[in-house]
Amino acid sequence: MSQVRGDVEPRYLKRVPIGLEEKCRGTARRALFTTVALTIGLLNGCGATRPSKYYQLTVPADAPAVERADAVPVSLLLGGLMTSHLYREDRIVYGNGPEQLGTYEYQRWAEPPAEMIQEVLLRHLRASGRYRAVHYRRSNMKGDFALRGHLYDFKELTGSQMSARVTFDLEMRDLKNGATVWTHYYTHDEPTAGKDVPAVVAALDKNVQRAVQEIVESLDQYFASHPVK
Repeated sequence: MSQVRGDVEPRYLKRVPIGLEEKCRGTARRALFTTVALTIGLLNGCGATRPSKYYQLTVPADAPAVERADAVPVSLLLGGLMTSHLYREDRIVYGNGPEQLGTYEYQRWAEPPAEMIQEVLLRHLRASGRYRAVHYRRSNMKGDFALRGHLYDFKELTGSQMSARVTFDLEMRDLKNGATVWTHYYTHDEPTAGKDVPAVVAALDKNVQRAVQEIVESLDQYFASHPVK
């Protein structure tokens, strides 16, 4: 006869039926397999990041300009373009109106649009040979006239007929007396040759080149009618 030591009661092990035990093992194996598969899927997804594409506007080569015989004896200082935060970043903007705008995640500009337009204008003014000097406006830079402006639109217009809209204005001040002596407003929707982002970029580039040419000619007309002594 067996005896129980102290107050400890005898314990009895419950036997799990063989069928139920196998079922539990199968469920555990399936759960483990699912977890491993999900982990591998997540790791593969992290490794397949979509690459970004960058675009830029056509900028004339910064070759030394030959000053023309009829060059205006003034130095122009080109300031920055005030604009929305959308155009101070590198995202390409799209929209179908002024109320709702969006940006592409993987299609970007090499530089913010406001800075690219400023550089294109600077290079064109220098290449024209019409002025004694053209520089970016800096705190220690001296000049005769200062240009500054505001960029309102630089975006893709979605719809049945896609286009690229550029809108901005410029003004020029005489630094001797602070008076605004010249202003120019530009807006144009350039149709795109396709519906993809490269086609939009090409249309925006064409639009900017047209705008800059218009500005260069307008400044020529101003100084022709207001000779500098």
